[in-house]
Amino acid sequence: MKQTSSNRLFRILALFAILHSSFFTLHSNAQKVSELENKPKIVVGIVVDQMRWDYLSRYYDRFTDGGFRRMMADGYNCNRLLINYVPAVTAVGHTAIYTGSVPAFTGIVGNSMFFDGKWDSPVRDLKVEGLGTKTKEGKASPHRMLTTTMTDELRLATNFRSKVISVSIKDRGSIFPGGHCANASYWMDSESMDFISSTYYMKELPKWVKDFNKQKLGVKYLNEYGRKKDKNGEYVADFWELMYDANTYTQSAGLHEKYYDQRTGTILKYLPYGNTYTADMALAALKNEKLGLNPDGVTDFLAISFSCTDMIGHKLGPNAPWIEDTYLRLDKEFRRIFDALDAQVGKGEWVAFLTADHAGSHNVVFRQEHGIPASTWPYYRIMKELNDVLKSEFGFEQNPIHSLECHNIYFDNKVLTSHANYSADMRQKMIDHCIDILVKKDIVAYAYEPRKIPDYVPEPVRTMSINGYNPKRSGDIQVILEANVTEDYDDGYKKDYNGIPLGTNHAVWSPYDTHIPFIVVGKGVRHAWDDDTHTVNDIAATICALLNIQQPSGCIGKAIDVKTKR
Repeated sequence: MKQTSSNRLFRILALFAILHSSFFTLHSNAQKVSELENKPKIVVGIVVDQMRWDYLSRYYDRFTDGGFRRMMADGYNCNRLLINYVPAVTAVGHTAIYTGSVPAFTGIVGNSMFFDGKWDSPVRDLKVEGLGTKTKEGKASPHRMLTTTMTDELRLATNFRSKVISVSIKDRGSIFPGGHCANASYWMDSESMDFISSTYYMKELPKWVKDFNKQKLGVKYLNEYGRKKDKNGEYVADFWELMYDANTYTQSAGLHEKYYDQRTGTILKYLPYGNTYTADMALAALKNEKLGLNPDGVTDFLAISFSCTDMIGHKLGPNAPWIEDTYLRLDKEFRRIFDALDAQVGKGEWVAFLTADHAGSHNVVFRQEHGIPASTWPYYRIMKELNDVLKSEFGFEQNPIHSLECHNIYFDNKVLTSHANYSADMRQKMIDHCIDILVKKDIVAYAYEPRKIPDYVPEPVRTMSINGYNPKRSGDIQVILEANVTEDYDDGYKKDYNGIPLGTNHAVWSPYDTHIPFIVVGKGVRHAWDDDTHTVNDIAATICALLNIQQPSGCIGKAIDVKTKR
């Protein structure tokens, strides 16, 4: 039968479609093979403690081209990355970033927790010994974290040939990112200001670490830039000298505002030079461990957490010029790190990401002065009130409430069980009585047993509460504060308030505490601005997808498509 022109056209189009499909299948397969063969030589994970997402835009005009701006200009920028649990605090944040999980699975529910009836740090490990220190600060490990991390999964994926090193002034800022399988995690000893570790990782500190500590850089920075002496030769706690003329800090309040009148200069953790010291140690690790130059051709990982931003932030609040100055100085540390990566590993051969463990609120007085509703959560005074009521109502001689940590009320089981009439019914009555007192307070939105969240509690608070609750480690009552209530950072410590709550805090569900930055930059990563909503759990999923490795064991995140399009 004679072939018509329409049939010939149909066959040509069909053949073209087959060839087109085959081409793109082969192209896609080739791209995947290329990704497997051309992984970055090193990933550098950077966590900036208490960094608000809006600092990126707020100080953008003053950043250098080689620091934050380099990441923003070349990298994948997530503008709406949110923490999806409560409480938003350091230990929980670092585990969430690196595990892609939430406290319900990681078991890390706060900066301090109950273990075997005792209040303790989540990294404390009495079975190990400190290296480079004789203090208890060396007795630490990740053994209380119940899930793996992206760094663990990298080590597993390469049969432990990848090197993983983590560095931070805070122990929890180093230990949790390093994971269970880190080659080494290093943190600062408060007394000597040396970087230390524990026998969990190694038998003794490497020679390069000992040599690094011999320089006494921490002491040098503190004496040179921090501490000042008065006319009697005594050290005074004063602010450091701003890097630029004070009039140029237009994104900040004046120098003498009363709500950040707390001096910061006698402890390195409260100075931006502590961040310099952290970068010094990270760069020493990069060089001496030859990170990114792995002889087996596998990817290495350097985890860095800058902690001084948190300590300074607590004392001052976001509107102090010294906060702006801290981030302008940190920008220079970023540039130093990126330049070192270019020199040692090669431009285009590494990946880095930036995020934060939590953010932070504006000072309460600052907000009130500008007509913004704001109150404080005086947790020590509220805990005393509840204890006084329970002792009176139920006949306790000792305080039945042990702690009010991260808006969780923890009963003291030893005190409760020592009561002659103690029973499960009595405990429930105590819980109900506390809840009745709490919900009547103007600063409290909700208070409930985490196992019995009322139906009227709305999203996203409901999910954040569920994600943040671990039945074996969380408190008996959870308190959700109103949207403009900030925990009083110095409650219970500072005796003379003069009616002025100083500094700021974090931990609550509100976006000012839970909206954090996330930028990925480097090999195989495209430049883009992403305004979709993502969660902190997506960070580990994204980095694992970029490296083509398994997600951590408790990961609930979804990989963000940051890869270069071909």
